[in-house]
Amino acid sequence: MLDFLNDDRKRGIELAVREIVKYPAPILEKKCKEVVKFDRELANLLDDMYDTMVAADGVGIAAPQIGVDLQVAIVDMGDGQDIIELINPEVVAIGGSEIDIEGCLSFPNLFGEVERPYYVKVEAQERDGSIYEIEAEDYTARALLHEIDHLNGVLFNTKIKKIVTLEELEAMEEEMEMLAEGQGEEA
Repeated sequence: MLDFLNDDRKRGIELAVREIVKYPAPILEKKCKEVVKFDRELANLLDDMYDTMVAADGVGIAAPQIGVDLQVAIVDMGDGQDIIELINPEVVAIGGSEIDIEGCLSFPNLFGEVERPYYVKVEAQERDGSIYEIEAEDYTARALLHEIDHLNGVLFNTKIKKIVTLEELEAMEEEMEMLAEGQGEEA
């Protein structure tokens, strides 16, 4: 198990890491039910989803990925940004387009180039039921749209334009790191 999870347990923080549902489980391809009760059970679900996502080293997770048929998803971009909890989300605007590489916790070791809007505006609910809007661009927009797709039974494998092998992905990451280090030396 991951060290930071063990550290939290030592401090008395109870974590609930659930099993991630893998493709071709039927729940992954069905439209999820709307959340109508905003209660402790929903809060526990959101907390469990977060723990599961972090333990799996993910950026986002949707309720059907842990076997729950509800319109609930989480995105965490890290870097000190707030965790985005999406309950009953609706995409209200999109703009632009870009192709980038995606992966998915329900498809271990599958990566591919996927075209998505560059910009998205989403209306969703908080865990207390209040409504909010979020606008995002680039990678954050991609992550939001990927998770919202899950809630509608749409999987990223159906949107892949080109499969990227793990070796190709690692080579790209290595190249990006080398470029970043080179730029750091010039500064």
